Amino acid sequence: MQKDILLITPPFTQLNTPYPATAYIKGFLNTKSISTFQADLGIDVILNLFSKTGLQNLFEIEVDGELSKNSKRIKALKADYIQTIDSVMLFLQGRNSTLSHAICSDNYLPTASRFNLLEDLEWAFGTMGLQDKAKHLATLYIEDISDYIIENIDSNFGFSRYAERISSSAHTFDDLYAQLKEPNSFITTISLPILEDYIKTVNPKLVVISVPFPGNLFSALKCGEFIKQNYPHIKVTIGGGFPNTELRTLTDNRLFEFVDFISLDDGEAPIEQLYNHITQQTKKETLKRTFSLVDGKIEYFNNPVIKDYSQKDVGTPDYSDLKLDQYISVIEVANPMHSLWSDGRWNKLTLAHGCYWAKCTFCDISLSYIRDYEPSKAELLVDRIEELVKTTGENGFHFVDEAAPPKLLRDLALELIKRKVSISWWTNIRFEKNFSSDLCDLLKQSGCIAVSGGIEVASDRLLKLIDKGVDLQQLANVCSNFTDNGIMVHSYLMYGFPTQTDLETINSLEVVRQFFEAGIINSGFWHQFAMTAHSPIGLEPERFNVESVLKTDGSFANNDRPHIDNLGCEHGKYSQGLKTSIYNYMHGAGFELPLQNWFDFDIKRTTLAPNFIDLLLEHGAPFTLKPNTKVVWLETVPEFEEYTIKKKGKLKQMSRLVFNTKTNQFTLKGSLNQIKGIHSILQLASVNNEKPVNFKEFEALYTTISNEDFSDFMNSDNFDVLKENGLLFL
Repeated sequence: MQKDILLITPPFTQLNTPYPATAYIKGFLNTKSISTFQADLGIDVILNLFSKTGLQNLFEIEVDGELSKNSKRIKALKADYIQTIDSVMLFLQGRNSTLSHAICSDNYLPTASRFNLLEDLEWAFGTMGLQDKAKHLATLYIEDISDYIIENIDSNFGFSRYAERISSSAHTFDDLYAQLKEPNSFITTISLPILEDYIKTVNPKLVVISVPFPGNLFSALKCGEFIKQNYPHIKVTIGGGFPNTELRTLTDNRLFEFVDFISLDDGEAPIEQLYNHITQQTKKETLKRTFSLVDGKIEYFNNPVIKDYSQKDVGTPDYSDLKLDQYISVIEVANPMHSLWSDGRWNKLTLAHGCYWAKCTFCDISLSYIRDYEPSKAELLVDRIEELVKTTGENGFHFVDEAAPPKLLRDLALELIKRKVSISWWTNIRFEKNFSSDLCDLLKQSGCIAVSGGIEVASDRLLKLIDKGVDLQQLANVCSNFTDNGIMVHSYLMYGFPTQTDLETINSLEVVRQFFEAGIINSGFWHQFAMTAHSPIGLEPERFNVESVLKTDGSFANNDRPHIDNLGCEHGKYSQGLKTSIYNYMHGAGFELPLQNWFDFDIKRTTLAPNFIDLLLEHGAPFTLKPNTKVVWLETVPEFEEYTIKKKGKLKQMSRLVFNTKTNQFTLKGSLNQIKGIHSILQLASVNNEKPVNFKEFEALYTTISNEDFSDFMNSDNFDVLKENGLLFL
């Protein structure tokens, strides 16, 4: 099975679904008739390790030093782990669902320290089904094994990362280089034979390794080193999120002991040019956004003649070759929104390249993946969705945009509904005012189950400094619009933004508490602000009253910028309290507790009223209509009937519309002209029409047929009934 290119995702990214980078590149290379094979070494290693044979090998390894109490317990129960592991892994793969009864019993799984949390979480199981409860218990079970590995065998191990600590913020290559030159680690001894099997099977000319995160870098370089030492005729390149952000100013040529090339930004054109260079011996000057070593010096090649590909030309992501039925779903936290990242198999798809806002001062807006905005057409996206459902057998989608544009989401939802494409999907958004209640209703009808977005610092002053383009009033309104329509909301939260004071941190926590208590967000995650080289703050720190610790670039990774906040508080001390509080809020607990309870030091008292968010929600965005507002009727067009009634001895001509929706049957009555007018506008606004009608046309048609002022209709019971049953203004 010889292929031109082998695409590799090194350990580790996700357990439940493949990281999409190689599938994107494979889809593009299909359009160029360049043959490829892709592999996720992460899931391969996990399946090898978490198996009967893998655990037998694990427990046979002699451990240096004294085992901890927890490790002694795990090793004492090794026979139970070895006996149960294959069945549990099949269950987590969705292929052994009846095991949930045994898992939820008291004597099936061996238990160690992770299960100590169960006493605190027992109340959460009341809202979890049997399958989810079993999945959560099985997750704790494999996390116990992971703890044993980290403590005694390989301290760099992690389910979604490997050796992340030595790869993060590494301004020099020294520590990572030293670690790479040490004898192979436990995980590396598992991954390299698997890699070699792929190389022998595929016999590629080029190996492309995706490095999205610091937790992939070490394994990526070990893979590259192995190939260069044992298969020197095969060329190796790395690309992805880590090189794109961290290695743009690379000067340490030791990295090229492990790889031959480093490609930056969108990979389609660089990999095509690299393939041509390798197979057709084209000059290095033809390469696109690619580092290479020339006569012992790093050179950057970026042929200006070669243009990047439009989104319409990059092809449909291709997940073939990947072991889609062998990924495992885990539930780390008993929160349905929070578990989406680790539970279930999601097809990944991008709606628009870049970010349509691209102004946030903490974001890498100077880089292509944010700066260069290009949306796809809704029709093309649904074509790709239908193709992915057909090829993968999965109808769950995670749209991995930086921030999905409201207009494109509207058009996508209409196209999905029009074509009767049934999927479940979630995505990342900005909480902007265009997400009206009606738009959220439309997104729900198209299959949207959840959104995630940045509430960030939850302070109007700091939101303005961030240039987020939203305020707390708008955040509350939009979150409420989503949750009122049954769409879960995850919030990204930030603390430690430049000039943020102690009081602003506590007030932000109070806002978050009230958001959870009001039920307008479902989950969240606090992270401490980190200054990056490619953000407005990193480029001009003095504008934000911060001082960069590094005055010059290092020779290796240069995205992270340690800094001194000259005006802000001591941000790090709030970390644990913020994380503990949100953990409780996500489980519906602790709302009544004073904020002081989450911290082991004295904090400022919040200056916000306990009903601050409730008051904002009472002043929601007004319902306004513009001439170009799109109008859509989601349900089938009703039946029109004429009939006669006798009133005071006289016959009166009447008419009615009979509606049959998926969940309801109802009738609208009125004068002949009124009902004819309603019937006509619903036909005009039907979602099945080629394109949506605007409000000006909608209003004019009703007025012409009914001989009635449209404002009278809007104030009628008939209008209210239609609004409750599928009439949307978008």
